[in-house]
Amino acid sequence: MKPRVILKSLLYAVEGVLVGIGAILPGVSGGVLCVAFGIYEPMMALLTHPVKSFKASYPMWIPFLIGWTLGFVFLAKAVQILFDLAPQIALLLFFGLICGTLPGLFQTAQKRGPDHSWTPFTLSLALAYLLFHLLENGAAAAIAPSFSAYLFSGLLWGLSLIIPGLSSSSVLIFLGLYAPLTAGIGALDFTVIAPFLIGVAGSVLLFARLAAALFDRHCAVMSQIVLGFVIASGLKILPASFETWTTGLAALGCFAAGFALARAMDRAKEKRAA
Repeated sequence: MKPRVILKSLLYAVEGVLVGIGAILPGVSGGVLCVAFGIYEPMMALLTHPVKSFKASYPMWIPFLIGWTLGFVFLAKAVQILFDLAPQIALLLFFGLICGTLPGLFQTAQKRGPDHSWTPFTLSLALAYLLFHLLENGAAAAIAPSFSAYLFSGLLWGLSLIIPGLSSSSVLIFLGLYAPLTAGIGALDFTVIAPFLIGVAGSVLLFARLAAALFDRHCAVMSQIVLGFVIASGLKILPASFETWTTGLAALGCFAAGFALARAMDRAKEKRAA
């Protein structure tokens, strides 16, 4: 196997790991990271036409899905421990990842609609920030774990794939379902995993084609709307203060590391496309 092919596969796998981790952690959206890494639209194509898209792009999807599985099922537990021990440091790491991809996202949106007004972006940013603020400050309403509850969790998680910036994990925390869901996934409990996957599939069948059609017909506007969601999501996970100055320095260091990693991956992606 050629070194260039190996590098591409490793890059896809790392992206898959990060998206898988982001999908299960509170405050972080896997959909946002898909946008950040430039795989949101290929992912939507895979969800709407799985066989055709997988055949056309399997060199990308095989390492990505392997990495996603590692991140979602295994590595997310380790990162969850980091969130429990030092949530501000962990959040700054992911905030750095998101910020590091913003220059590329702005360039992409500008290319797709250089003559379009940026009103959709402004409205999306304001409304998404308001939505996340309301979710963050809403009263918790505990729901007893059950088949239907895990089915609903899957529906919600599927929406977070299709709508970048929507963190299903944060909503599930408010409903009291996050802890039993993640515990069940970590223990490979299929009484939890089965209804969850059914819910994800249902969400994809209901909404993925609609999102893909909107991108086909209104690409520039949708790109700006997604960009607004990404920035709003990043702002909401940014800690307002730090417990100590050492925590602040460590968090800033993680932010710089996340930013540098995202920029390096962005440059590697440009070389990959060249």
